[in-house]
Amino acid sequence: MAAGLGTRLRPITHAIPKPVVPVGNVAIVEQLVRLLAAAGVGEVIANLHWFPDQVRGRLGDGSELGVEITYREEEELLGTAGGVRNVADFLTAPGEDFLVLAGDALTDADLTALAAAHRANDGVATLGVKKVKDVSEYGVIVTGADGRIQGFQEKPDPAEALSDLCNCMIYAFSPEIFDYFPRGEMPDPVDFANDVFPALLDGDVPFYVHEIETYWNDVGTLPEYLQGNLDAVDGEVQLPELAGDLGIDGPPGELAIPADVEVSGRVLFGSGCEIGAGAVLTGPLVIGAGSRIGAGAQVKEALLLPGALVPDGGVLARGIAGDSARLASGDW
Repeated sequence: MAAGLGTRLRPITHAIPKPVVPVGNVAIVEQLVRLLAAAGVGEVIANLHWFPDQVRGRLGDGSELGVEITYREEEELLGTAGGVRNVADFLTAPGEDFLVLAGDALTDADLTALAAAHRANDGVATLGVKKVKDVSEYGVIVTGADGRIQGFQEKPDPAEALSDLCNCMIYAFSPEIFDYFPRGEMPDPVDFANDVFPALLDGDVPFYVHEIETYWNDVGTLPEYLQGNLDAVDGEVQLPELAGDLGIDGPPGELAIPADVEVSGRVLFGSGCEIGAGAVLTGPLVIGAGSRIGAGAQVKEALLLPGALVPDGGVLARGIAGDSARLASGDW
């Protein structure tokens, strides 16, 4: 699902779709497609709406990522479930289950385990879920002892929460799921949480959860996006690829930078970046392709998007810097 506007991540997403924003100097959606390929998925379809050519530019036909990718654009946003219904012809091969992923969340979830759990559950749907500390930020799922879904709470008060399992928008479905989609009586947009899953509950149709015990971050806000990048450099999330050279308590040997630059912690140096004399770099830190850190600058626990500039003597701590034109151009 790569059609959304990503409004909570603005201004970064004013001129770039959220699935294309970089984590570890690689577009999120590319990380996810590599994750799918590693799980044995061979065919992928992406729905598009907001700056569709940028998604196409990152993924191409999928051959370099180990899959075959098809695209379908939505003139008007159809909703999470509406977008999936719009590509039902691609997803409903007889007897074959399929996966649906939000194309803009950061995870190293074991998708093979999710698929196996879905087959074992023998329901029409299995939802990837994650335990969260602050339930007030998420919709949570109430289940029975067998993992069968019994209900939902939308951003409950912690004192009233019946669960700490949030919906990660990582789903395994059987083709029969489309039997429970709203039809003529409900126009688009159609949402899984508001329309389809309640229909399953009303019809007493079994569907289940599968807990994701590894990393998940919906990178929905700027602080979460920054943290996702820092976690990628620190190895908290095992991503398929980091682009650039990683230095740990010092610059990587293949990178030519002034001898008096101080590097502590884990720092990812993007291709073509420039580091001025006397700069102090404290990780975890992501330096984007073509970024420049001026002489004597101090940068700590930050994200420099492609083409970003920290001027001579500048300070950037726990923040994000970028060049919107360079980011939108895809030249990174």
